[in-house]
Amino acid sequence: MTEASVPFHAGLEGYASYRIPAVVATGTGTLLAFCEGRVDSAADHGHIDIVLRRSTDGGRTWGPLLTVARNGSGLAGNPAPVVLDTGRVLLVHVRAAGTATEDAVMRGQVGPEDGRRVWVQHSDDDGLGWSAPREITAQVKREDWRWYATTPGHGLQLGTGRIVVPGNHSLPPSGTDTGTEPKYYTGHCLLSDDRGENWYLGYVDENTDGYINVNETSAAELPDGRVYFNTRTDSRSPGHRADAHSEDGGRTLVRPFRPQAGLVAPVCQGSVLQLRDPDLLLFSGPADPAARALMTVRVSIDAGVTWRPAYTVDGLPAGYCDLVRADADTAGLLYETGDFGAYETIAFRRVPVAALA
Repeated sequence: MTEASVPFHAGLEGYASYRIPAVVATGTGTLLAFCEGRVDSAADHGHIDIVLRRSTDGGRTWGPLLTVARNGSGLAGNPAPVVLDTGRVLLVHVRAAGTATEDAVMRGQVGPEDGRRVWVQHSDDDGLGWSAPREITAQVKREDWRWYATTPGHGLQLGTGRIVVPGNHSLPPSGTDTGTEPKYYTGHCLLSDDRGENWYLGYVDENTDGYINVNETSAAELPDGRVYFNTRTDSRSPGHRADAHSEDGGRTLVRPFRPQAGLVAPVCQGSVLQLRDPDLLLFSGPADPAARALMTVRVSIDAGVTWRPAYTVDGLPAGYCDLVRADADTAGLLYETGDFGAYETIAFRRVPVAALA
């Protein structure tokens, strides 16, 4: 039997909409649920803050709403939290002018100061207080890249100590293209080897042939030390998911992203999480092939080669999501859902690990 709670409800506490969830568990077991608080509407641009609720009882109840990152009347979004071995929680995210729509950015109509820029801040008290944000754009964004986004969802610290945060970006177009065509979406990851002080680019997967366009990406460290990446794609390859592996901590990919047609999904973000004891690789996301609905957790026991359905939440609309190990017996799922649309609430569900094995 699963337990559910609703940490974010559209229209409450000063925000018209809550979207883009991310969740991590701190070293003390506190759950930190992040998302974008969109002030005026559900649009992807405008006045957007990163907000947070904390849970000290495994996601059964949640504390007051905290605002973690603001950018005036502009956008602070795409929260990518990472829990470090020191106990510190990093929050990598993007900022942009509120008027910088995705369409305008991809067309090259937005200047660098108003476009998508990358920032990091941290908390040393389980998410209660946060440092001032520090910009790292020059370290992780090439000058010709237009669109830019982190994850969405959690990043990770590998057993080696390296931090890995997946990202995606778009390239300038060629010929008579506008730059808004899906084939110009491509992917990369951000890496840090000194607990977030300095950052650099890992793999860059750029292919504009229209077969696979790497987009919103999630990562997990496998038991053998490899890093598994799973991405959204809305290209002409089979299905709407693609995946890849890295054997050097995200610096390069063994092969470019290839279709993962074993994950039936609409065009939507998804999340991956590697469990230990038992060793299970989880994927969460909507499972209807054509609509954002039917939130389902899938399981792989062969490092993402094949997948099987393990737990379906319900048949309701559902969108973006993130996974966390809530405690020894429980996986946690933070996800967008609603009775009549996927963006009415962000809910949290406790799923027994025994139900997934």
